[in-house]
Order: sequence, then structure tokens, then C-alpha cells
Amino acid sequence: MTSLLKIVQTADEQQITEFFQASVGQWHSERRYYSLPQGETKEMVSIITVQFLPPGDDELRKLANLHDLTDLDILICGAKVSWQSTDINKNQQESVGVTVFGVQNNTLYRDRGFATTKPVTADYYFPRLNTLCLRTEYHNSVFEEEIKLIGEKYRTRQTIISRAGEQLMIGQYLEKRI
Repeated sequence: MTSLLKIVQTADEQQITEFFQASVGQWHSERRYYSLPQGETKEMVSIITVQFLPPGDDELRKLANLHDLTDLDILICGAKVSWQSTDINKNQQESVGVTVFGVQNNTLYRDRGFATTKPVTADYYFPRLNTLCLRTEYHNSVFEEEIKLIGEKYRTRQTIISRAGEQLMIGQYLEKRI
């Protein structure tokens, strides 16, 4: 018998499910990173592919296992995101990768972080409809990210990386659905 607790989603869980579903597809991402306080900039272009992961998906079960969750089916949904990035100024491929996200309550589980290959968690919330905010902390750093869906064809993102209360980098992104 399925527990009623597993069937009922919180408002935030429903929003993030809809957010991940609305993000499915390929995106052309143009972004600029500002190193602070020097102000050095780095410009990148990426092709990002987002896949929705429904409850019980094998990728979510693996993610739950990575985080030592006792119930491998506890994650209510997720996304698998792959990317290929090129440094515009150097005209060379910068990175290729894949990461998996899963959700339970107001926690976003990840198989890797922005600056680590180890599993991390983030707190998430929706300050407005179609705007997802994440806060991740590890290695004495804080990663704050806002992702905003604008209609069906665009997304904006902003990432602020801080350490010891000092902002180190700001990343700004404009993404267009391909």
C-alpha cells in the first residue's frame, strides 16, 4: 500500500516539478563570469540539454543512494542536465559534463556541485512564479543561483559565489531554447 505522504506534494514540490518539466529541451546558453574584485570577465557559450526525471527513475534512485538516503524512491522528481561549453575568447572547448538533480521537500539533491565532483544539497524556494532560487554551501563557499523562465523560449540565470562573506564571482546567463 502506498503511503498518503508520498502522494501529496507540497506547493514547492509541485512548482519544482512543473519548473523541471518546463525546462526540458535544448538551450543555447550565453554567459559571462565576472571575477571580483578585479572585474576580469570570461565569456562562455554552451549547449545545455535538460531531461525530466519522474519519481522512481533509475537516475533518481542512484542519486538517493549517493546521498545515503534510506528510501531510494523518496525523490519526487528531478532533472538530468548535460552541457558542452566553449570559452569564446580562447575559442576552445572548456567543459563537457552531466549532472543529476533530485527533489525531496525543500531540498535539491545533486550528484555533484559547481566546484566539486562530490554530491551536494541545496535549499530551494520560489520567490515568484517561474523563478527558482537555490542556495548551496560547501568548502566554506556559498553558491546562490536564480533561474527564471521567461515564456517558453528564454531563461535567465544568475549565480553569485561567495566565501567568508565576500563575493568572488558573478555569473550571468541568457539561455534560448533551440
